[in-house]
Amino acid sequence: MSQPLHRQLGLTDAENDRIPELIGRAPSDAELVMFSLMWSEHCSYKHSRPLLRRFPTEGPHVVQGPGENAGAIDVGDGLAIALKIESHNHPSAVEPFEGAATGVGGIVRDILALGARPIALLDSLRFGRLDSARSRHLFTRAVAGIGHYGNCIGVPTVGGEVSFDDRYEDSCLVNAMCIGVVPAGAMLKAQARTPGNHLVLIGNRTGRDGIGGASVLASAELSHDDEDKRPSVQVSDPFTERKLMDCCLELAAAGAFVALQDLGAAGLTSAASEMASKGGVGIDVDLDLVPLREQGMAPAEILVSESQERMLAEVAPERLDEVVERCRRWELDATAIGVITTTGNFTARHGGAIVVDIPAAALTDDAPTYAVPVDPAPTPAPTPLDRIPMPRDLSAAWMELLGRPNVASKRWIYERYDHLVGANTARRPGGDAAVIRIPGTGTGLAITTDCAERHCEADPLGGGAATVLEAARNLACVGARPAAATDCLNFPNPEKGATGWRLQQVIEGMSLALEALDVPIVSGNVSLYNESPERLIYPTPVVGMVGLMADASASVGEGFTGPGDLVVQIGSGPVRLDAGEWLGDATGAPPAPDIAAEVAVIDLVVRAATAGLLQSAHDVSGGGIAVTLAESALAHGIGCEVSLPTGRRPDEDMFGEGGGRIIVSCHPEHLDQLREMAGTVPIAQIGTTGGRTVTLRMGEAGAELHVEQIRDTFESALPKALT
Repeated sequence: MSQPLHRQLGLTDAENDRIPELIGRAPSDAELVMFSLMWSEHCSYKHSRPLLRRFPTEGPHVVQGPGENAGAIDVGDGLAIALKIESHNHPSAVEPFEGAATGVGGIVRDILALGARPIALLDSLRFGRLDSARSRHLFTRAVAGIGHYGNCIGVPTVGGEVSFDDRYEDSCLVNAMCIGVVPAGAMLKAQARTPGNHLVLIGNRTGRDGIGGASVLASAELSHDDEDKRPSVQVSDPFTERKLMDCCLELAAAGAFVALQDLGAAGLTSAASEMASKGGVGIDVDLDLVPLREQGMAPAEILVSESQERMLAEVAPERLDEVVERCRRWELDATAIGVITTTGNFTARHGGAIVVDIPAAALTDDAPTYAVPVDPAPTPAPTPLDRIPMPRDLSAAWMELLGRPNVASKRWIYERYDHLVGANTARRPGGDAAVIRIPGTGTGLAITTDCAERHCEADPLGGGAATVLEAARNLACVGARPAAATDCLNFPNPEKGATGWRLQQVIEGMSLALEALDVPIVSGNVSLYNESPERLIYPTPVVGMVGLMADASASVGEGFTGPGDLVVQIGSGPVRLDAGEWLGDATGAPPAPDIAAEVAVIDLVVRAATAGLLQSAHDVSGGGIAVTLAESALAHGIGCEVSLPTGRRPDEDMFGEGGGRIIVSCHPEHLDQLREMAGTVPIAQIGTTGGRTVTLRMGEAGAELHVEQIRDTFESALPKALT
């Protein structure tokens, strides 16, 4: 016996009963489809919205906070920077090339909707281990899709991160971030305003590709046996996106748009209803006017198609011909498909008959919210060191760690991306953070994405804080002061087990760190139900953060720059192997971050870099100080000799994580000034640079690797894992 239609569409019985109460009658089938998508997790955040209010979202530089397609901050010189990160996880698990490519296209249009020119892309990726043929396929095809789309539209992909873990075998994560620049006083909003104005659909024609795709896939669990439930993934057309981008920016600069909105998840339904509800107006759309790629499409299909490369604009009657003509010159369809009304309703016509007539706010503002269960997971205990085998050969263990795909060079990935197009990239991928010049100025913008997912699994409160703090450390290492953040919260089903509690705790930990740094969240995304019957992903709250520096050309790199410099550790704190890269899992109890101490370290490094005291800076993160030193040596082929204070087991000294530490190098004559600047921040000279080996001593124990040995292993590990 088949299920009722509302259950097939993912609506609960209670939600189905609520709809007639809101609209005063039973919904038509087309209206029910619209409600099912707009009330889905992906579109309405019905499980996470109450928790997201905890984030700090205001600050002196914020010109657009959460609620629009992207957030934005004022960066001076009459300019604002727009930023947003978003997921395309579930489509990428079905068809990785198109899923990842259209994820890039969607985040670019989110930035474009503010009237901002996209100037940089980043990606944050999670896949299963590379000894799995499926994960190798998903990973390589997703990277190809990201590279293809970004390269074709001419926006540089300047940074990102990737990790591989069995927990992502069934549910990979593909998060894309975009940065844009816009005159601070010329920012557009997705808020319809004036009755009588036209709604103009610009860009690609509408087809059946992606019908219900992102919103359905990202709002329910899909098992391996559910292939028939997987909607088709959207099809990418980056060359049309490039024309769409340039055309919309030209029209925005000419003042031809009153409002602008991207067509993403739920397509025309989402774009039009959100524009109407934000403006407190209605819309009347004639679906017969929508340019179609395929004939015979039903009204519901037209309304919820997720065909890509489309924007919806509000245009005053006197500017309509101008908009249509300019779009025609760009070889783009531009069609007036409806008008703004005073009714407050979303009205749609097809074949001369009204097929939809419902309050726009019922689709958006009246979407249900649910309190997630907050059942705590058991508190983990630190793993006793006597249960962790001590490596017989520390040098061999060090080399083995450097050859793991999670640690090794990601050059194989970023060489597939054009990271120089636009000529504004000042610091390329491969370091702590990318640095770009804000076009038309000398100001530098540092950008990074980060996540401490294993820490979030073991201790979600500490892991949430650690994620934010690592992003801020990475910006500090290039000399930039953190200014704003965007987030993508990737979690399993929040209604099961301890996931709801972890989500709440991660948000609290992130908020505590953001408040201490005085960094607001200005935009974000939530992706839930990332699981299969066999596996749940780790809690993976990816943070994209931007930082500012007065001079992009003065950024600091991670690599030692010459012999005879001093190697200095800034910051100290508890260090453990638990939930770290050396053990390779989330067992044990990683040390909780000391937020105040870490913020002080970040502030010191930014001030020291700005004062010109640092030759290099590189944070201690995955794999511990052993990995940090090896990467610092590799950048310019300059080794070092370092001695660490005794007191811990040598493998814990080398590979332990925690403490918010940053390793810097400086000229000997700058050490006293650096110490004076540090005040109460712990600072210790631990070695010197020079030679062709990296030597690390811990009391009587020691390890040594030649720089060329490191390079061979570090650079070849990822390509070898893919063969």
